[in-house]
Amino acid sequence: MADRAASTTSTGTSLLQPLSDITSLPLDQVNFVACQLCALLSAFWFRVFLPPSSTGPFTRHLVAAALGLYFAFFCFGWYALHFLLQSGLTYVIMLLTGAQHMHRSCLLVALSYLSLCQISRVYVFDYGMYSADFTGPMMVITQKITSLAFEIHDGMARPEEQLTPGQKLLAIRRMPSPLEYFSYNCNFLGILAGPTCSYNDYIGFIEGRKSEPSAPSPNTEVAKKVSTSFFCLLVFLSVCKVFPVERNIDDDFLSSTPRCAQVIYLYLSMLTTRPKYYFVWTLADAINNAAGFGFNGYGSDGSARWDRISNLRILNIEFATSFKDFLDNWNIQTAHWLKRSGNNRGADVDC
Repeated sequence: MADRAASTTSTGTSLLQPLSDITSLPLDQVNFVACQLCALLSAFWFRVFLPPSSTGPFTRHLVAAALGLYFAFFCFGWYALHFLLQSGLTYVIMLLTGAQHMHRSCLLVALSYLSLCQISRVYVFDYGMYSADFTGPMMVITQKITSLAFEIHDGMARPEEQLTPGQKLLAIRRMPSPLEYFSYNCNFLGILAGPTCSYNDYIGFIEGRKSEPSAPSPNTEVAKKVSTSFFCLLVFLSVCKVFPVERNIDDDFLSSTPRCAQVIYLYLSMLTTRPKYYFVWTLADAINNAAGFGFNGYGSDGSARWDRISNLRILNIEFATSFKDFLDNWNIQTAHWLKRSGNNRGADVDC
C-alpha cells in the first residue's frame, strides 16, 4: 500500500526521494526545482561553451532539445511523451494541410489534445497523480505550436500587404525542419515553465542573429532574478500555511464565516499564493537570460534590458491601480499569444 501511495506522488524519477523526505516537500516539486536549477547551470554552460560564433545551429538545436527532454522525463516520467506526441502530431498536420490551412488545423488539434489531457487529469486521475501538473508545460507548447502555425501562414500564404507590421516581423518564410521544430517546442530553457517566445526570436538566438556585440553580460541580471525568485519562494513557504487557499471552499468555513470575512480571506489567500508564480516565472526568465536569450536593447537611461520574454513584472502587479494594469503585467507572454493568434486577427477568416 505504501508503494502504491508513493507511486502516485510523482511520475518522475525517485532519485531525489531522500531530499523530499528531508524537506517534507512533494517529490514532484523537488524534481521540478532541481531540474530548473540544473537548467540554470546548463544555460551558463550553453552560453559559454556553445556560443553561436563557434558552434553550428545543428549542435545548439540538438543539445537544447536533448536537455529539455531529459529534464521533462526526469520530472514527469512517461507523461513527458505527451510533449513529443502533441508536437509530432501537429508537425505532421502542418505538412499535410500546407501553409494555407495549417493555422486553423493546428489550433484545433493542439487545443483539443491539451483539453483531453486536462480532462483525463481531472476526471480520470482525480488530481491523484502528482501536484506538479504535466499539462502546465503542455500549455506553453500549445502556445508555441499555434503561434508557429499562424506565423508560417502569415509568411507563406498571405500577401505581404495584408500583414500588420507586427505580423511582418514575426512571419516565417520557410517550413522549419523537424529538429528546429522540436528544439523550439522542447528546449531546456523553457520546457518546464516557459515562457513562450516567438519562433523567429528563438531561431535568432540559436543562430546568433539576435545577439548584439554591445550586449552586456547577463550575469548581474541573472543574479538579481535568481535572488528575487528564491525570496518569493521563501515568502510563499512562510505564509501559504497561514492562509491556505483550500479553505475558501471548506464547508465549515463557508457556513460559519460572514460573507465579508470570506471575501477578505479570499483576497489574502490569493495574495499569499502569487509568490509561487513569481518564483517559477522569474527563475524561468533567469534561465533564458543565463543562456544569452532575452536581451531587449537598452532603456532610456542606458541600462540593459533583459525582458524580451519576461512573463511578469512583480512590482507593477502588486501596486497595480486597476485590473487592466494587473493583467498587463501578469502572464505577459500568454497575453501576447492571445493577441497575435486571436484578438488582433479580428473577424478576417483568412487570418
